[in-house]
Amino acid sequence: MKILKTFGENANATEGCIRQLEGRGATNTAKVDATVREILAAVRERGDAALREYAARLDELGDQPLLVSRQEMQRAWESTSEELRAAMRLAQANIRTFAERQLPHAWSFRPTEGMEVGQIVRPLGSVGCYVPGGRYPLPSTLLMTVTPAQVAGVERIVVCSPKPAQETLAAAYLCGINEFYRVGGAQAIAALAYGTDTVSPVDKIVGPGNLYVTAAKAIVSAETGVDMPAGPTEIVVTSEAGDANGIAADLVAQAEHDPEALAILITSKPQLAEEVVLEAKRLAEDNAVAHQSLSAHAVAFVTSSPEEAHALTNRLAPEHLTIDTGADLRWVKNAGSVFVGHHTPQSMGDYVSGPNHVLPTGRNGRIRGGLSVLDFVKVITVQQYTREALREVGPHTIALAEAEGLKAHAESVRVRMR
Repeated sequence: MKILKTFGENANATEGCIRQLEGRGATNTAKVDATVREILAAVRERGDAALREYAARLDELGDQPLLVSRQEMQRAWESTSEELRAAMRLAQANIRTFAERQLPHAWSFRPTEGMEVGQIVRPLGSVGCYVPGGRYPLPSTLLMTVTPAQVAGVERIVVCSPKPAQETLAAAYLCGINEFYRVGGAQAIAALAYGTDTVSPVDKIVGPGNLYVTAAKAIVSAETGVDMPAGPTEIVVTSEAGDANGIAADLVAQAEHDPEALAILITSKPQLAEEVVLEAKRLAEDNAVAHQSLSAHAVAFVTSSPEEAHALTNRLAPEHLTIDTGADLRWVKNAGSVFVGHHTPQSMGDYVSGPNHVLPTGRNGRIRGGLSVLDFVKVITVQQYTREALREVGPHTIALAEAEGLKAHAESVRVRMR
C-alpha cells in the first residue's frame, strides 16, 4: 500500500493515478467475451445437454441432479449450528425490514378537475438470483438477493450457485426457496436468460459473480433484465480523525474478497496515512488474498485539505465508503453504501445491517445505489380523464401534436372531444 500526495512535486503523478482509477470501469470483460458467447450460444441451442456438460466440466456437477431438492436444503439447515442459524435469521429480518421501508407505493392526484394521474406498483414475475460459490461460501448473498425479491412480491424466485456450500443451502431453506440449481458461471446466466427444458427463463437476473458471469449478464441484457455490472470489491475510507487500527482493519477486510479489490484511504493528515499503511501491512501478513490486493491495488491519498479529500472521494464514487461522522453525509454525492463512524465496520453491512451488500462498482455509484426492492418492482403510471377535462386540456395536446407534425395524434384527441 503506497502513499501519494495530491500536492507538491509529485502531484502530477498522483493525478495520473487518480485518473486511472476514475477510468477503471466496473470490470473489463473483453478477454472472456469470446468464451462467454460460445457458452451462451451452446446453452441456447442445446439446452440441458450443454448446461450439464459445462456444469460437469466447470462446476464439478458429476451425476447430481441440477435441481437441489427441498429435502437437501432442509438437511443442510438442520446440520448448521444454532449460532449460524440465529445469525441468518437476524440478517434476514433486518434485510426484510429495510426492504419494506424502501418499497414504493401507489398514489394518485388530480392536477385539474376531472383529470387524474398516478402510479401503481407491480412485482416482476420471476427473477434469477446468482450466488457465487468460488473462493468462499456466500449465504449472505442469497439472503441479500432473495429477501428483497420476496418483499416485492415476486412469485417465482430462482437461485443458481455452483458447488453450493452447506451454509448456502441452509440459507435457501430458511428463505423457502423451491428452485435452486447447482450450476454457475456463464452457463447459469444462459439458462436463466434463455431457458432450458429444466430451467424456465426469468424476467431479470441479479447478484454478483466472476468475470464470466459479469460478461454473460452484459450480453443477455439485450433480452433479459439485469441489475448492474459487478467488478472487484472497492473500499474508500475518508477520514480526518479516524482510528488507524479500525481503518486498517476495514481495508484488509474488504481486500480479502479478491486479489483485484481496491482499497483506498483519503485524508489530509499525513500521520494518519502512515499509521494506517503500517497497520494494514501488518494485518495482511497472514492473509494471502488481502496481501496481494493491498500490494497491487491499495493507495493512501494525502490531500491538501479536507475539502479536497471530499472532492476526491466523490470523483472515485466508491462501492463502500466510510466517513467520520453523520455531519459528513452533507458532502457525499457518489457512493454505493456509506458507513458512519468508528463503531460501524463495513463488515456489518456485508451481513446484518439490512441495506443490501450487492453494490455498484467501477464508479457506477455516480448513477445508482445498491440492489434494493426497487430492482424487483415496476412502477406503472396511470392516467384518466372525464369528457369535461379532455375538452379543457385536449387543445393543448392538439397544439403540441400538430407542432410535431403528428396529425393522427391530434385527431385522436379531437375524435374523443366531439
